[in-house]
Amino acid sequence: MRPIIFSKMDFSHSGLFGYIEDLQELTIIERPVRRSLKTPEEIERLTVDEELSDIERAVYLLSSGQDIQGTSVVANLPVLMRQNPAETLRRVLPKIREVLHVAGVEMQLTAAVSFLTVLQEESVSIHTYSHSFLHIILQNLEHRDAGVSNAWLETLLAVIEALPKETVRHEILNPLVSKAQLSQTLQSRLVSCKIMGKVANKFEAHIIKREVLPLVKSLCQDVEYEVRICMCRQLEHVARGIGTELTKTVVLPELVELARDEGSSVRLAAFETLVNLLDMFDADDRSQTVLPLVKSFCEKSFKADESILVSLSFHLGKLCNGLYGIFTPEQHLRFLEFYKKLSTLGLQQENGHNDNQLHLQTLEQEKKYISVRKNCAYNFPAMIVFVDPKNFHLELYSIFFCLCHDPEVPVRYTMAISFFEVAKLLNSDVYTIHKELVTLLQDESLEVLDALVGHLPEILELMTNGGENNGSESKLLSIPDLIPALTTAEQRAATSLKWRTHEKLLQKYACLPHIISSDQIYYRFLHRMLTIILTNNVLPVQKAAARTLCVYLRYNRKQEQRHEVIQKLIEQLGQGKSYWNRLRFLDTCEFIIELFSKSFFCKYFFLPVLELTHDPVANVRMKLCCLLPKVKSTLKIPTDKHLLQQLELCIRKLMCQEKDKDVLTIVKRTVLELDRMEISVDAFQKRFYENGLLDQEKERQEHLLLEIEQLEKEKQKNEGRSTNINDKMFEKKRRDSKTSSVLTKSINLSISGSSSCTSAGKEEKKSKLVRSQSFSTQVLHPKYSNIDKCPNKSSATGYTSSVPGMGKSCMLSFSDDSFRAHSAGNSGNAAFPSSSSRNLFNSADQKNNGNKESHSRKMSM
Repeated sequence: MRPIIFSKMDFSHSGLFGYIEDLQELTIIERPVRRSLKTPEEIERLTVDEELSDIERAVYLLSSGQDIQGTSVVANLPVLMRQNPAETLRRVLPKIREVLHVAGVEMQLTAAVSFLTVLQEESVSIHTYSHSFLHIILQNLEHRDAGVSNAWLETLLAVIEALPKETVRHEILNPLVSKAQLSQTLQSRLVSCKIMGKVANKFEAHIIKREVLPLVKSLCQDVEYEVRICMCRQLEHVARGIGTELTKTVVLPELVELARDEGSSVRLAAFETLVNLLDMFDADDRSQTVLPLVKSFCEKSFKADESILVSLSFHLGKLCNGLYGIFTPEQHLRFLEFYKKLSTLGLQQENGHNDNQLHLQTLEQEKKYISVRKNCAYNFPAMIVFVDPKNFHLELYSIFFCLCHDPEVPVRYTMAISFFEVAKLLNSDVYTIHKELVTLLQDESLEVLDALVGHLPEILELMTNGGENNGSESKLLSIPDLIPALTTAEQRAATSLKWRTHEKLLQKYACLPHIISSDQIYYRFLHRMLTIILTNNVLPVQKAAARTLCVYLRYNRKQEQRHEVIQKLIEQLGQGKSYWNRLRFLDTCEFIIELFSKSFFCKYFFLPVLELTHDPVANVRMKLCCLLPKVKSTLKIPTDKHLLQQLELCIRKLMCQEKDKDVLTIVKRTVLELDRMEISVDAFQKRFYENGLLDQEKERQEHLLLEIEQLEKEKQKNEGRSTNINDKMFEKKRRDSKTSSVLTKSINLSISGSSSCTSAGKEEKKSKLVRSQSFSTQVLHPKYSNIDKCPNKSSATGYTSSVPGMGKSCMLSFSDDSFRAHSAGNSGNAAFPSSSSRNLFNSADQKNNGNKESHSRKMSM
């Protein structure tokens, strides 16, 4: 049919005839719709009296209704069983049993699902269920339609799990003897095989040996290869049920015989069952029976159908590790070479020509080769264990490189999923695969990127730490291309239509303060997050970017940069022209309340948030009202009494001036919630103990960032004064572990003598500078922070610091909910002791005075 274009009307002779033909085609399409309308007689037959109860209506529709109405009743059976089980069993279920004899496929499938739902919901006791439903299930088990038969079989297998042993034995196992005979139909014998596997786990070993195993042997020797395949796959369940002794004497001989069957599909099923049962065979069985079969199977696999290679490649990792203890060095090498050959199947070249040019491979063959390489990628972690991670670079790195650069997306996708497992196994040798990490981050397929991002924080942590805690050393030296790869990955995700991948990526990028420096984050990532909040049109992506930006801001180490970002958030979001930006500002403030201390929020964001009570858009005011309880929770009395007055004033204005009904409803609800809230006070109270500790820890770290920044500036000035001999001597003594004990004694004396002696405070600041780099690699989430007592004495500023010459140093321990903090090897680290926030930090004047006094003290030294 030609499209009708109305933009340019053609009234020529040929054009008019073209439109007439199109209209005629439309009328032809419409005719069947008119014919399908119901006649009055049909409508009368489909009409049911509205005064009938649910049970009566169901009985009526099953008796005289049409198939579609009967199917609806059968689908509604679980609801009827919940409402009135007794009447449903007495009146409705017998009708369903009658109808199923002549029912179509759709009703049969619906009934199988409904019966299973009734069992799972436990609407009746298992005894009642077996008495009422089991016979109907068994009657329809051998339906002529294979799909219907399988549906009833699945229901029966689920029922067997719940039925008592005696019921299974009398109702299912005894009739099974006749159903498994050769005289029965193929469908009946296939059903018997699957029931055998389920029943084997139900009874004791002696009952299985006497009543089940004879049928198992009979079905394993059936004339139809479909039955032999089915029974071969059920042998695993039979073996788990009868134990290792009977498995060795009964099941293993049957598997050996099936592994030599004339049918390739039967041999394949026997091979897979052997691999799955390796843990049940002892060393003698594995070396004398299983290993020869496996070797023969592998040698013949390339000559057989490619489908065998697909199965073999999938089970190869389990097979190699299951037989690891009995391999000779030659056999070990042979299986490793076999894996390498499978990993490049379809890619290798012969005589300088590609296989595609030599053998014109069919599309089906290509798909199987891709599946083989994908399975090799799936088994790669198992093969690392097989060869030992120490031999990875020598034995498997070339294969790892090929799989990560495979031309097919499914192979690279599988490698991206297993990348984290590979990195964990390599541990300290993880640096050998950093190039492949960069390659997968820049992969052209977003599916590969999405698979890699799932464990990206853990991978980056392993990469940058080299499997260990390397302290404050530069971590980017090992992965020089990491930052460009991360930025490229984010930009590609942003330009695609897969916003879920973009959201996931932004959430995982919150781990970067643990990986790279604060300046790198500021110049390469922080402003990008702000741009995403302002320009992206997907709400989950904007929220993910807002939270990650708050994490970056939380651990930024330069006050000037922090103030710049805060100013942009207030001006471009909180005071933005678009109401959408102002909504995102409120989302960002919610994240700030979560990540920062109460004093930080009150200092920078409390008043800008309250200004939105005058916003012209009702949705903004509505969202603000929902946020006000969290805003009030950041206040401390009496310190923030003026802010509390501002909050109460804004609430009064909203109550008096608000004209929007929806906003006014939320305002009233918020007022009630605010009245019930208790405000924390500066004096430490028991009910605020836990939240107070967490908030103090946040505030302590925020002050520590300021002090570290100040100390770094002082260090830069001191390093510039090369002629100052005393500074050089001080730095030399600080590095010298022998002479530092003298400093320790003098510091301890000054602390115990008078709090006005601030030379110890200067030493403490120097020590904080030493640990500033370790701070940059740690991240805190208040939910998981621990505040323990530190064994060292407190310094003049309220900190317990790391002083040169002491045996142990007390350092901050941080973690964030967006990634795991690397804690291994930090046994000597502890958190700061808790105390009131007013006693923790000195004012700016006290710090300046301390700096002057400490300088004179240093000169005298």
